[in-house]
Amino acid sequence: MKNVEKRIEKTRDRYVGQLADFLIGRRHLLAAVFTALTIFFGYSATKVQLDPGFLKLIPVQHPYMKTMMEYMRVFPGANKILVNLHWKGKGDIYNPEFMDALRKATDDVFFIPGMNRIHVSSIFTANNRYTEVVEDGFKGAPIVPAEFSATPEQLAQVRSNVEHSGLIGQIVANDQKSAMIQGDLQDYDSETGGKINYFEVIKRLDKIRAQYTTGDIEANVIGFPKLIGDVMKGLFGVFVFFGLAFVITMILLYGYSRSIRLTLTALVVALLPVLWLIGTLPLIGFGIDPMSILVPFLIFSIGVSHAVQMTNAWRQEVVAGASAVEASHAAFRKLFIPGAVALITNALGFAVIMLIDIPIVRELGITACLGVLLMVITNKVILPILLTHIRLEESSRRHTEIRKSKGSAAIWTSISRCAEPRYAIHTFVVCLLTLAVTTVLSRGLVIGDLGRGAPELRPNAQLNRDIQQISSSYDIGADVLSVIVEAKNFEGDSCLHYPVMNTIDRFELFLRGVAGVQSVVSVADTAKIVISAFSEGNPRWRALPRTESGMSVGAAGFDPALGLNNESCRAIQVAIFTKDHEGASVAHVVGEIKRYLSQNPPPSGVAIRLGSGNVGVMAAQNEAVADAEVKMLLAIFGALTLLCLLTFRSLTAVVCVMAPLTMVSIFCNALMASLHIGLVVTTLPVIALGVGVGVDYGIYIFERIQRHMHFECESFHEAFLDAMHERGTAAVFTAITMSVAVGTWTLSSLKFQADMGLLLSFMFLVNMLGAICLLPALGAWFFRRKSKAI
Repeated sequence: MKNVEKRIEKTRDRYVGQLADFLIGRRHLLAAVFTALTIFFGYSATKVQLDPGFLKLIPVQHPYMKTMMEYMRVFPGANKILVNLHWKGKGDIYNPEFMDALRKATDDVFFIPGMNRIHVSSIFTANNRYTEVVEDGFKGAPIVPAEFSATPEQLAQVRSNVEHSGLIGQIVANDQKSAMIQGDLQDYDSETGGKINYFEVIKRLDKIRAQYTTGDIEANVIGFPKLIGDVMKGLFGVFVFFGLAFVITMILLYGYSRSIRLTLTALVVALLPVLWLIGTLPLIGFGIDPMSILVPFLIFSIGVSHAVQMTNAWRQEVVAGASAVEASHAAFRKLFIPGAVALITNALGFAVIMLIDIPIVRELGITACLGVLLMVITNKVILPILLTHIRLEESSRRHTEIRKSKGSAAIWTSISRCAEPRYAIHTFVVCLLTLAVTTVLSRGLVIGDLGRGAPELRPNAQLNRDIQQISSSYDIGADVLSVIVEAKNFEGDSCLHYPVMNTIDRFELFLRGVAGVQSVVSVADTAKIVISAFSEGNPRWRALPRTESGMSVGAAGFDPALGLNNESCRAIQVAIFTKDHEGASVAHVVGEIKRYLSQNPPPSGVAIRLGSGNVGVMAAQNEAVADAEVKMLLAIFGALTLLCLLTFRSLTAVVCVMAPLTMVSIFCNALMASLHIGLVVTTLPVIALGVGVGVDYGIYIFERIQRHMHFECESFHEAFLDAMHERGTAAVFTAITMSVAVGTWTLSSLKFQADMGLLLSFMFLVNMLGAICLLPALGAWFFRRKSKAI
């Protein structure tokens, strides 16, 4: 078996050597080709554009979202814009200054590109009317008359009309010191027929905020476009942190190598896959979504990691007496296999993200996977070519020799004790205790958002302050779940049939008692109000008649203009306003609805379907994340196991490499639970990314261990010590560098960037510790009786 293993490795080495001969022998021609490609991708990169989109955040194949897409034009609301004007002066909103501002703001919202103008709603729009009982019967008209000129009499009349409209708590605040304009944004511009220009929408919304925020009036604007706008404003900080990470990386690289030439070469090569990736995106029809803007910076960090391994191996060869060309040849032969395998595992880490059925996540997976695969060319091919033209400074030579003889030797000798069975026991005890504690903590991990407001932003962000202002002033709040009741097979108007209306009424009554529900609006309740109005408003008559003629009395309550049903009530919307959109709250409300429907199935001909609204989208996202989590982890760990098995041809080696990764994944879940970071679309990929990148350390180190044991006939302890001298310093350095560089993201104003930076920094560092402590401890016991082969 031992001879077979050696023959396989010698055959592999021969092919890698031939590839190295080809690469170094034709380095001038290849350099010209790669230079031309870089210029081409650089030109193409100038054409890349930011490409935000609401529908990209939706798991379109999820049953909830199929319902939403089917009824999007009838019952919009998932991509809702709310503009709130808050009066801070004396009295309430019924004064000339406020009413004039509200009227003008309504017009401004109405003319925003892509706005569904039929559904724009405020007290100034004709679709909001009041109805009151008078001596002659009923009186009803638009809330604000067409001839309104803000005289004291008219203001008093508008106040009375609002009170009779039933809209207090919906578009007029409960304390009547605020009024709201609601609008539904389409994903296309009805005027041009093209895709909506979110930048123009954001510009208009910012203008509305600035124009109507005066001394006594405060404008609040919330909605998906505003979120994208705030994220895009935070992109300046993203580039600042990238610059900071770049400078930190450069300083650490120079401190590590003491060579300005190697430092600049490593940084240039780490930037190349970023440039090539950005240049590739326009060619495949992609843009850069603001929510995935961090991918290029992550690619840069991974590029630095692999560049350091290559430059470190080259420098060791040069210090040993080789020429630059010979050192490049030797470094390529040593690192091509483990480096390529590590990059392929990185790509797999990104690729499995595409199991999440959300377009933006799949787009992130595609772009990141492509960037890592490009790195196989830039870091494993272009870098050795560049190194053939570099002359190592004398200061770097002396620093390498001093560190090898004094600094790192003592450190690696101490750490190599982990590769001795008696000391490995201590490592196992620490790891098992930590694993037990973190396993308990990880059970507190919540799927979905934690806290109110937009989770992508800090709690004190303007958008989140606006959300809090609106939520505290209105009954409807900013979070809504729409449930669609279908009644397609009834004769005439379905709302005139008692079984339909009774089903909705009982469902609404149940919902009002569900924890987390703030209010509910449906045609049943509206119709009952109208019916009781015909009996002088007597609450005893606020009930649903069992006959069609009796139900027709409340027909004004299911007028399609109210937005709660379509023509003939074939589809009816039940709007459920929740107190927040935290993952636990959303899961509870949705779970209660499902439980109710399972215990109280609707009558024949009636179907109740979840669900639209922003809470419906979040519920679908959370369920998609929960469904993808296990599949994603199984896919990545399965793929990494297979790759490691093909690379090392040893199940024992696979356990040594994979066990630390598995533990760190549990540690990461515990950290998220402890820091109240929910498992959402922006954080779930971090686990896959951390595992995919973290496996690099184990692959690089174990490859040298295996080679020393096969070809040098060393014991496991000796092989591990030699591997750490060759690869350990570079592995520890890159882990620390990546952790520090990515850790700067925690200072970002964008919370999703801060969370990603914290989690990735943690996983990079702890995966490295697992590779240099737990991996040798496992190997010490697995190979304690095999001192010369594995």
